[in-house]
Amino acid sequence: MSDRGPSAFESDALDERAASGTRGSRSSDGLDAGPRPGESGDDADAPLDAADPAAERERVCAFIERTVEDAAADGVVVAMSGGLDSTVTAALAVEALGSENVYGLILPCNKIGAPHARDAEALSDALGIDHDTVHLQPLFAQFGAVAPERFDLHDDPVRSGNAIARLRMTIAYLAANATGRLVCGTSNRSERLLGYLTKYGDGAADLLPLGHLYKTDVRALAAEIDVPQFVVEKPPTAGFLPGQRDEEDLGAPYETIDRVLRLGVDRGLDPEAIAERLDSTDCVDAATVADLLARHRATAHKRGPPSIPTDPDE
Repeated sequence: MSDRGPSAFESDALDERAASGTRGSRSSDGLDAGPRPGESGDDADAPLDAADPAAERERVCAFIERTVEDAAADGVVVAMSGGLDSTVTAALAVEALGSENVYGLILPCNKIGAPHARDAEALSDALGIDHDTVHLQPLFAQFGAVAPERFDLHDDPVRSGNAIARLRMTIAYLAANATGRLVCGTSNRSERLLGYLTKYGDGAADLLPLGHLYKTDVRALAAEIDVPQFVVEKPPTAGFLPGQRDEEDLGAPYETIDRVLRLGVDRGLDPEAIAERLDSTDCVDAATVADLLARHRATAHKRGPPSIPTDPDE
């Protein structure tokens, strides 16, 4: 693939959002095997090099183009949250396929999501993609009204958040079915390795262009494609509760999480060895490392297909 041209963003369309200073936004597996982009995988003491943003830009665009072509699809559907991952995904899809072949869905479900929905609309306009905003609160309220009382959705933020994520994916697949497109997921490797996504919600997709990249790699890729700074600066959040932040949910910032996962998952170091290596630079204790790796192991079911009976001899 030839070198990519300028950013897909039309900067003038985003001046108002940038000036407003909006902050905050936002659920056997090949993910666990082998070195990632920028990792040699041969030496546990080797530097934790990040992926090369320019190379990843080419790689991801080629992947999107090839996947859509192989499926004989007419483009992709991207759920736009106004956050970093969905913005990078949509921008690269535009580079790969052209804006006319990318459709954005903006799916707020509460007042917390309103400013992020406006950001997503501005970003979609800047990318030149067709998009619609669907307010899910009436659908969610009706869903809660018909669900059995024993499964109350209103007193459990995890349960309700998962339900909302699955309603969003239902709308995304409705759009994909109606337009002959693929659902383009936005999850990154950090989220997937920790199970920080909803199974059959934001974890469901036909392709995951950022699925091999850690969150810190996605930030570097965002700089490469000139994602607006107000998006890059938003604290990562699932966006279901006021003040909710990924760092608080996961117990560490992504800069720390990614280093732990690179060493523990990609290179197979034990928690003590990881903590010893990172303590001097990240002040990470063995308990935090152990918690992150335990979460990785406990969420393996989110990264693979459903289990089926197999021949005992296999």
